[in-house]
Amino acid sequence: MKRSVLTRYRVMAYVTAVMLLVLGTCMVFKYGFDTGDGVTLVVSQVHGLLYIIYLVFAFDLGQKARWPFGKLLWVLVAGSIPFAAFFVEPRITAEAAALVEDEDEDADAGAPVGA
Repeated sequence: MKRSVLTRYRVMAYVTAVMLLVLGTCMVFKYGFDTGDGVTLVVSQVHGLLYIIYLVFAFDLGQKARWPFGKLLWVLVAGSIPFAAFFVEPRITAEAAALVEDEDEDADAGAPVGA
């Protein structure tokens, strides 16, 4: 697994989490104070698009890390639960980074001396 797969996931996890918080704030203004209808519409559409991208990147990471279905499902759903991504992402990153380092060490062990 390449480090770029992990980086894409990390970036989209944080972007999706922040956008979900922004969307929640917009919903409070829309339904609590009857303001910001247009802003909420735009933010919800942007969040939806970013969440789809997050799903693709998280699924790609899960497939390359060979996660069981339950773990993959939890990571995918974490992007739709407020604050969940802030707790799930560091744990997933630590696990995936260990896989990347192990693969890097295996590749270095197989390299010819002096390369």
